Amino acid sequence: MSPLYDLASLAKPLVTAPLALAFLDLDADRRWALGFHDRERPLTVRQLLSHASGLPPWRPFTGGALAEQLRHPVSGHALLRPAAPGLATYSDLNYRLLAELLEQETGVPFAALGKASGLRPFPWHPAPEALPDGPDAEAWRLATALPLPPQGPGLPQDANARAGMRGHAGFGATAQDLRRTLGCWVASGWPDRMAVETAAGEDGARWGLGLQVALEGDGRFGRLLSGIPEGLGCQVLEDPGSAEPPPLPSAASRPGSPSGWWFHLGFTGPALFFRPSDRTCVALLLHRRGPDGRLLDAEALHARRWALLQAWTTSLR
Repeated sequence: MSPLYDLASLAKPLVTAPLALAFLDLDADRRWALGFHDRERPLTVRQLLSHASGLPPWRPFTGGALAEQLRHPVSGHALLRPAAPGLATYSDLNYRLLAELLEQETGVPFAALGKASGLRPFPWHPAPEALPDGPDAEAWRLATALPLPPQGPGLPQDANARAGMRGHAGFGATAQDLRRTLGCWVASGWPDRMAVETAAGEDGARWGLGLQVALEGDGRFGRLLSGIPEGLGCQVLEDPGSAEPPPLPSAASRPGSPSGWWFHLGFTGPALFFRPSDRTCVALLLHRRGPDGRLLDAEALHARRWALLQAWTTSLR
Protein backbone atom coordinates (compact mmCIF):
# COMPACT_ATOMS: atom_id res chain seq x y z
CA MET A 1 0.00 0.00 0.00
CA SER A 2 1.27 3.46 -0.89
CA PRO A 3 2.35 5.49 2.16
CA LEU A 4 0.52 8.63 3.27
CA TYR A 5 2.31 11.91 2.54
CA ASP A 6 1.83 15.19 4.37
CA LEU A 7 1.16 17.60 1.48
CA ALA A 8 1.90 20.72 3.57
CA SER A 9 1.62 23.83 1.35
CA LEU A 10 0.26 21.91 -1.63
CA ALA A 11 -2.98 22.53 0.26
CA LYS A 12 -2.69 26.12 -1.03
CA PRO A 13 -3.27 25.34 -4.76
CA LEU A 14 -5.24 22.12 -4.28
CA VAL A 15 -7.65 23.17 -1.52
CA THR A 16 -7.59 26.84 -0.50
CA ALA A 17 -7.17 28.57 -3.85
CA PRO A 18 -10.01 26.63 -5.58
CA LEU A 19 -12.32 27.36 -2.64
CA ALA A 20 -11.40 31.05 -2.73
CA LEU A 21 -11.99 31.22 -6.49
CA ALA A 22 -15.34 29.49 -6.05
CA PHE A 23 -16.74 31.45 -3.10
CA LEU A 24 -14.97 34.82 -2.75
CA ASP A 25 -14.95 38.12 -4.64
CA LEU A 26 -11.33 38.61 -5.73
CA ASP A 27 -11.28 42.40 -5.52
CA ALA A 28 -13.54 43.39 -2.62
CA ASP A 29 -11.73 45.17 0.22
CA ARG A 30 -11.50 42.76 3.18
CA ARG A 31 -9.59 44.95 5.64
CA TRP A 32 -12.46 45.30 8.08
CA ALA A 33 -13.62 41.69 7.83
CA LEU A 34 -10.12 40.53 8.81
CA GLY A 35 -9.49 43.08 11.54
CA PHE A 36 -6.93 45.23 9.68
CA HIS A 37 -8.61 48.51 10.71
CA ASP A 38 -5.40 50.56 10.60
CA ARG A 39 -4.22 49.31 7.18
CA GLU A 40 -3.97 52.19 4.71
CA ARG A 41 -4.55 50.28 1.47
CA PRO A 42 -7.19 47.69 0.54
CA LEU A 43 -6.67 44.01 1.35
CA THR A 44 -8.14 41.75 -1.33
CA VAL A 45 -8.43 38.05 -2.07
CA ARG A 46 -6.44 38.62 -5.27
CA GLN A 47 -3.54 39.95 -3.16
CA LEU A 48 -3.77 37.04 -0.75
CA LEU A 49 -3.80 34.42 -3.52
CA SER A 50 -0.75 35.96 -5.21
CA HIS A 51 1.20 36.73 -1.99
CA ALA A 52 1.05 40.45 -2.85
CA SER A 53 -0.65 41.57 0.37
CA GLY A 54 2.52 42.86 2.05
CA LEU A 55 2.24 40.39 4.93
CA PRO A 56 5.44 38.92 6.41
CA PRO A 57 6.37 35.29 5.66
CA TRP A 58 5.17 33.76 8.92
CA ARG A 59 3.86 34.15 12.44
CA PRO A 60 2.98 31.38 14.90
CA PHE A 61 -0.64 30.34 14.83
CA THR A 62 -1.73 30.80 18.42
CA GLY A 63 -5.47 31.20 17.87
CA GLY A 64 -5.42 34.99 18.20
CA ALA A 65 -6.30 37.54 15.54
CA LEU A 66 -3.48 37.96 13.02
CA ALA A 67 -3.97 41.73 12.71
CA GLU A 68 -3.44 42.14 16.44
CA GLN A 69 -0.41 39.83 16.41
CA LEU A 70 1.24 41.87 13.65
CA ARG A 71 1.00 45.05 15.74
CA HIS A 72 3.83 43.64 17.87
CA PRO A 73 6.96 43.32 15.67
CA VAL A 74 9.34 40.42 16.26
CA SER A 75 12.70 39.58 14.69
CA GLY A 76 15.67 37.25 14.92
CA HIS A 77 14.69 34.69 12.26
CA ALA A 78 14.21 34.77 8.48
CA LEU A 79 10.58 33.66 8.85
CA LEU A 80 9.85 36.67 11.07
CA ARG A 81 11.21 39.35 8.70
CA PRO A 82 8.96 41.98 7.08
CA ALA A 83 7.71 41.57 3.53
CA ALA A 84 9.94 42.89 0.74
CA PRO A 85 8.67 46.38 -0.15
CA GLY A 86 6.79 46.40 -3.44
CA LEU A 87 7.29 42.67 -4.12
CA ALA A 88 5.15 39.60 -3.57
CA THR A 89 6.50 37.82 -0.49
CA TYR A 90 5.59 34.16 -0.07
CA SER A 91 3.64 33.94 3.18
CA ASP A 92 1.56 31.29 4.92
CA LEU A 93 -0.39 34.16 6.47
CA ASN A 94 -2.11 34.97 3.18
CA TYR A 95 -3.73 31.56 3.11
CA ARG A 96 -4.53 31.63 6.80
CA LEU A 97 -6.63 34.74 6.08
CA LEU A 98 -8.23 33.10 3.03
CA ALA A 99 -9.39 30.26 5.28
CA GLU A 100 -10.90 32.78 7.69
CA LEU A 101 -12.75 34.51 4.86
CA LEU A 102 -14.07 31.20 3.53
CA GLU A 103 -15.43 30.27 6.94
CA GLN A 104 -17.05 33.72 7.27
CA GLU A 105 -18.58 33.52 3.79
CA THR A 106 -19.88 29.96 3.94
CA GLY A 107 -20.45 29.34 7.66
CA VAL A 108 -18.69 25.97 7.21
CA PRO A 109 -15.43 24.94 8.96
CA PHE A 110 -12.46 25.03 6.62
CA ALA A 111 -11.59 21.34 7.16
CA ALA A 112 -15.11 20.37 6.09
CA LEU A 113 -14.87 22.55 2.98
CA GLY A 114 -11.52 20.96 2.15
CA LYS A 115 -12.89 17.42 2.13
CA ALA A 116 -14.37 18.12 -1.29
CA SER A 117 -10.82 18.07 -2.68
CA GLY A 118 -10.59 14.30 -2.16
CA LEU A 119 -7.53 14.73 0.08
CA ARG A 120 -7.41 13.53 3.68
CA PRO A 121 -7.74 16.16 6.43
CA PHE A 122 -5.81 15.55 9.65
CA PRO A 123 -5.74 13.82 12.08
CA TRP A 124 -4.45 10.99 9.92
CA HIS A 125 -4.46 7.24 10.39
CA PRO A 126 -2.12 5.79 9.33
CA ALA A 127 0.23 8.73 9.84
CA PRO A 128 2.91 10.03 7.48
CA GLU A 129 6.55 9.37 8.25
CA ALA A 130 7.58 11.35 11.37
CA LEU A 131 9.85 14.36 10.92
CA PRO A 132 12.08 16.28 13.33
CA ASP A 133 11.01 19.86 14.03
CA GLY A 134 11.87 22.38 11.31
CA PRO A 135 12.80 26.08 11.15
CA ASP A 136 9.36 27.23 12.23
CA ALA A 137 9.93 25.62 15.62
CA GLU A 138 12.94 27.93 16.15
CA ALA A 139 10.96 30.97 15.00
CA TRP A 140 8.02 30.01 17.23
CA ARG A 141 10.14 30.37 20.35
CA LEU A 142 11.30 33.83 19.26
CA ALA A 143 7.81 35.10 18.45
CA THR A 144 5.73 33.95 21.41
CA ALA A 145 6.04 32.79 24.99
CA LEU A 146 3.39 30.14 24.39
CA PRO A 147 4.72 26.57 24.34
CA LEU A 148 5.53 24.89 21.05
CA PRO A 149 2.66 22.59 20.04
CA PRO A 150 3.62 18.96 20.69
CA GLN A 151 4.34 16.46 17.95
CA GLY A 152 1.66 13.90 17.21
CA PRO A 153 1.61 10.93 14.80
CA GLY A 154 -1.60 12.09 13.11
CA LEU A 155 -0.79 15.81 12.93
CA PRO A 156 0.80 17.94 10.20
CA GLN A 157 4.57 17.94 10.30
CA ASP A 158 5.46 21.59 10.95
CA ALA A 159 4.90 23.42 14.23
CA ASN A 160 2.65 26.11 12.84
CA ALA A 161 0.31 23.62 11.18
CA ARG A 162 0.34 21.41 14.29
CA ALA A 163 -1.09 24.42 16.12
CA GLY A 164 -4.10 24.32 13.80
CA MET A 165 -3.28 26.90 11.14
CA ARG A 166 -5.90 26.58 8.44
CA GLY A 167 -5.54 27.34 4.76
CA HIS A 168 -1.98 26.27 4.10
CA ALA A 169 -1.62 22.78 5.58
CA GLY A 170 -3.44 19.87 7.13
CA PHE A 171 -4.14 17.58 4.17
CA GLY A 172 -2.47 14.31 3.26
CA ALA A 173 -2.65 11.85 0.38
CA THR A 174 -1.42 8.55 -0.92
CA ALA A 175 -0.30 8.44 -4.54
CA GLN A 176 -3.71 7.05 -5.50
CA ASP A 177 -5.53 9.81 -3.58
CA LEU A 178 -3.46 12.51 -5.22
CA ARG A 179 -3.89 11.10 -8.72
CA ARG A 180 -7.69 11.20 -8.33
CA THR A 181 -7.60 14.70 -6.84
CA LEU A 182 -5.39 16.04 -9.63
CA GLY A 183 -7.71 14.63 -12.28
CA CYS A 184 -10.66 16.49 -10.75
CA TRP A 185 -8.57 19.62 -10.14
CA VAL A 186 -7.51 19.85 -13.79
CA ALA A 187 -10.92 18.87 -15.19
CA SER A 188 -12.60 21.56 -13.09
CA GLY A 189 -10.34 24.24 -14.57
CA TRP A 190 -8.88 25.48 -11.28
CA PRO A 191 -5.22 25.52 -12.34
CA ASP A 192 -6.11 27.37 -15.54
CA ARG A 193 -7.59 30.13 -13.39
CA MET A 194 -4.53 30.17 -11.11
CA ALA A 195 -1.98 30.31 -13.93
CA VAL A 196 -2.53 34.02 -14.62
CA GLU A 197 0.52 36.18 -13.96
CA THR A 198 -0.41 38.66 -11.26
CA ALA A 199 2.55 39.80 -9.15
CA ALA A 200 6.33 40.08 -9.33
CA GLY A 201 8.02 38.53 -6.31
CA GLU A 202 11.32 38.21 -4.51
CA ASP A 203 14.35 36.72 -6.31
CA GLY A 204 12.69 37.05 -9.70
CA ALA A 205 9.61 34.98 -8.77
CA ARG A 206 6.39 35.61 -10.68
CA TRP A 207 3.12 34.66 -9.01
CA GLY A 208 -0.33 33.86 -10.32
CA LEU A 209 -3.42 33.21 -8.21
CA GLY A 210 -2.03 30.24 -6.31
CA LEU A 211 0.75 28.97 -8.58
CA GLN A 212 4.22 30.31 -9.40
CA VAL A 213 5.77 30.61 -12.86
CA ALA A 214 8.49 28.02 -13.51
CA LEU A 215 11.29 29.94 -15.17
CA GLU A 216 13.93 28.73 -17.62
CA GLY A 217 17.63 28.73 -16.75
CA ASP A 218 20.30 26.29 -15.65
CA GLY A 219 19.40 24.46 -12.46
CA ARG A 220 15.75 25.54 -12.62
CA PHE A 221 12.66 23.35 -12.86
CA GLY A 222 11.50 25.12 -16.02
CA ARG A 223 14.62 23.97 -17.87
CA LEU A 224 14.23 20.41 -16.61
CA LEU A 225 10.59 20.26 -17.68
CA SER A 226 11.08 21.79 -21.11
CA GLY A 227 10.64 19.37 -23.95
CA ILE A 228 8.29 17.00 -22.13
CA PRO A 229 5.83 15.58 -24.66
CA GLU A 230 2.28 16.90 -24.66
CA GLY A 231 -0.80 14.98 -23.58
CA LEU A 232 0.62 13.11 -20.58
CA GLY A 233 -2.33 13.90 -18.32
CA CYS A 234 -1.80 13.73 -14.56
CA GLN A 235 1.34 11.96 -13.36
CA VAL A 236 2.27 11.22 -9.72
CA LEU A 237 5.90 10.23 -9.04
CA GLU A 238 7.01 8.70 -5.73
CA ASP A 239 10.57 8.98 -4.45
CA PRO A 240 11.98 5.73 -3.01
CA GLY A 241 14.22 7.84 -0.75
CA SER A 242 16.74 5.04 -0.37
CA ALA A 243 19.92 6.91 -1.34
CA GLU A 244 21.39 10.37 -1.37
CA PRO A 245 20.76 12.10 -4.72
CA PRO A 246 23.63 13.51 -6.80
CA PRO A 247 24.55 17.18 -6.27
CA LEU A 248 22.36 19.81 -7.87
CA PRO A 249 23.51 21.38 -11.13
CA SER A 250 24.73 24.95 -10.75
CA ALA A 251 21.85 27.40 -10.99
CA ALA A 252 21.97 30.40 -13.30
CA SER A 253 22.48 33.64 -11.39
CA ARG A 254 19.46 35.18 -13.08
CA PRO A 255 16.21 33.41 -13.91
CA GLY A 256 15.32 32.99 -17.56
CA SER A 257 12.05 33.46 -19.38
CA PRO A 258 8.80 31.63 -18.46
CA SER A 259 8.95 27.96 -19.41
CA GLY A 260 5.22 27.42 -19.93
CA TRP A 261 4.99 25.55 -16.62
CA TRP A 262 3.67 26.67 -13.23
CA PHE A 263 4.45 25.07 -9.88
CA HIS A 264 4.15 24.93 -6.10
CA LEU A 265 6.30 23.29 -3.42
CA GLY A 266 5.49 21.85 0.01
CA PHE A 267 7.68 22.15 3.12
CA THR A 268 7.51 18.39 3.71
CA GLY A 269 8.82 17.54 0.24
CA PRO A 270 6.02 17.23 -2.32
CA ALA A 271 5.88 19.38 -5.45
CA LEU A 272 3.30 20.15 -8.13
CA PHE A 273 3.82 21.26 -11.76
CA PHE A 274 1.18 22.28 -14.31
CA ARG A 275 1.38 23.20 -18.01
CA PRO A 276 -1.68 25.15 -19.18
CA SER A 277 -1.05 24.60 -22.92
CA ASP A 278 -2.06 20.93 -22.72
CA ARG A 279 -3.09 20.66 -19.03
CA THR A 280 -0.35 18.20 -18.19
CA CYS A 281 0.12 17.92 -14.44
CA VAL A 282 3.05 16.30 -12.61
CA ALA A 283 3.24 15.80 -8.84
CA LEU A 284 6.21 14.59 -6.79
CA LEU A 285 5.66 12.75 -3.52
CA LEU A 286 8.58 12.48 -1.11
CA HIS A 287 9.35 12.79 2.58
CA ARG A 288 11.64 15.47 3.96
CA ARG A 289 13.66 12.96 5.93
CA GLY A 290 17.09 11.76 4.89
CA PRO A 291 18.27 8.15 5.13
CA ASP A 292 19.93 9.01 8.45
CA GLY A 293 16.68 10.34 9.92
CA ARG A 294 17.56 14.04 9.84
CA LEU A 295 15.37 16.78 8.45
CA LEU A 296 16.69 17.62 4.98
CA ASP A 297 17.72 21.22 4.48
CA ALA A 298 16.37 23.18 1.52
CA GLU A 299 19.27 22.31 -0.79
CA ALA A 300 19.16 18.58 -0.03
CA LEU A 301 15.40 18.55 -0.50
CA HIS A 302 15.72 20.39 -3.80
CA ALA A 303 18.32 17.85 -4.93
CA ARG A 304 15.94 15.00 -4.13
CA ARG A 305 13.10 16.63 -6.05
CA TRP A 306 15.46 17.34 -8.96
CA ALA A 307 16.72 13.75 -9.09
CA LEU A 308 13.19 12.31 -9.10
CA LEU A 309 11.99 14.66 -11.82
CA GLN A 310 15.15 14.26 -13.89
CA ALA A 311 14.88 10.44 -13.84
CA TRP A 312 11.30 10.67 -15.07
CA THR A 313 11.98 13.23 -17.80
CA THR A 314 14.97 11.20 -19.00
CA SER A 315 12.82 8.07 -19.26
CA LEU A 316 10.37 9.97 -21.48
CA ARG A 317 13.11 10.81 -23.95
